[in-house]
Amino acid sequence: MALAVPCTWYSSAIDSISRRRSLSADYVTAPDRTLYTSPLADRYASRAMLMLWGPQLRYGLWRRLWLALAEAQQSLGIAIPDAALDDMRAHLDDIDFEAVAVYEKKFRHDVMAHVHAFGDVAPAARKFIHLGATSCFVTDNAELILMRRGLHLLRDKLIDSLEALGVFAREWKDEPALGYTHLQPAQLTTVGKRATLWMQDILLDLEDLEYRITQLPFRGVKGTTGTQASFLSLFEGDHAKVRELDRLVTTRMGFAASIPVSGQTYSRKVDAQVLGVVAGIAATASKFSGDIRMLQAFGEIEEPFEKNQIGSSAMAYKRNPMRSERIASLARFVLSLEPNANQTHAVQYFERTLDDSANRRLVIPESFLATDAILVLMQNVVRGLEVHPARIRRRVDDELPFMATEEIIVRFVRAGGDRQEAHELIRGHSIDAARAVKDGAPRNDMLERLAADPAFGVPLEDLLAVTQPTRFVGRSPEQVVEFLDEHVAPWLARERDGVDVEEVRV
Repeated sequence: MALAVPCTWYSSAIDSISRRRSLSADYVTAPDRTLYTSPLADRYASRAMLMLWGPQLRYGLWRRLWLALAEAQQSLGIAIPDAALDDMRAHLDDIDFEAVAVYEKKFRHDVMAHVHAFGDVAPAARKFIHLGATSCFVTDNAELILMRRGLHLLRDKLIDSLEALGVFAREWKDEPALGYTHLQPAQLTTVGKRATLWMQDILLDLEDLEYRITQLPFRGVKGTTGTQASFLSLFEGDHAKVRELDRLVTTRMGFAASIPVSGQTYSRKVDAQVLGVVAGIAATASKFSGDIRMLQAFGEIEEPFEKNQIGSSAMAYKRNPMRSERIASLARFVLSLEPNANQTHAVQYFERTLDDSANRRLVIPESFLATDAILVLMQNVVRGLEVHPARIRRRVDDELPFMATEEIIVRFVRAGGDRQEAHELIRGHSIDAARAVKDGAPRNDMLERLAADPAFGVPLEDLLAVTQPTRFVGRSPEQVVEFLDEHVAPWLARERDGVDVEEVRV
């Protein structure tokens, strides 16, 4: 199924905001340093995601929803003059937030504050704004638009990381490296093959993302408790017109369908489904970052480190995996928010309760902002990974003689020896060699020990031939090529919005 077409209302809103705001490198304008501000805004999230969840776009969408409702009502016979619609169209983005604040202090109601502020600048439309609607007409529908667009932004960043990892995997597809099971050295893999494991997780996230984007419903025009009673009254009992009103507004706002039934709100199950996908992305990035942190501790692969970057305030020599650590830190935060959405859904009594509102104002935007920040970091890390082949090979050499023991036993038997005898000889020499390495020996000399043992009788050159690393990577190089060509390439060929690779701010 093709992805849903991005909402034209959203696009026009973004364009308008971009024209009204400076697109300088500054993310915020002269903040008041006496007040707390979210680190997600100050330090981590991208400009695009910050604009998405900012008040200008949110409330600009409210006005567009009111306009879409009025346009649809007029087309179905409600006597709304063209001048009223023109007045609304002329004032979609010139929101007087100070006036809104005054109204909200008076009414203690954010939606009605915006209704009155909109009516002040569009007086011809004043009496038609919000006609027949409930607050959730604008709050819920706008939230769904924002979430869908947020999923698009995350999707494009994920594909960008996928593309960069694909280049990395192909470049290093043949480089043997220790595999690890139980965090202990295991059969060899390759550097590129390990990268495909990270990429596989990304593909699974992308599949979930695409499904959620295509299936995300609009709330539509449902009325105060979801019965559409106010609109049935407005159209004097004409059920067909009420249904058409719902369809028209849904289509005008760029959605294929609205949710079939609702209470006052759309089911908060939808929020839980969306945040489940978002949390899945965070988990993928955290797993990737954990692998990088350990590989950097081993000295095999390191995240990028800028010329003037400081790793430690005390230990000047340190090169710490700070970006990967930050990914893990932010991911833990996102993962903690996912169950919150299910908990909110679980306590929505009957047609709605308001105990979801304040919670969702925090949980939904911050889930997206934090995950966006994670992907900004991930883009940066995957594009700057530094591989140290010499260290990788040394670690392989330290362990490879142990991994080749079965083939060494076969060579001994072919030379006329006894399998059980070979096993015992190898066991003894391997224990001694391992102890020597742990106690400071420069390298694993198990093969030399075996060759020097008269009871073994296999020349060193034969043993060395057995232990060439490329003999132990299986189909890793072939798997990399097959995976990239058959599974990754189709995703990279898809149309994208052209996401910039943003610089990590701190």
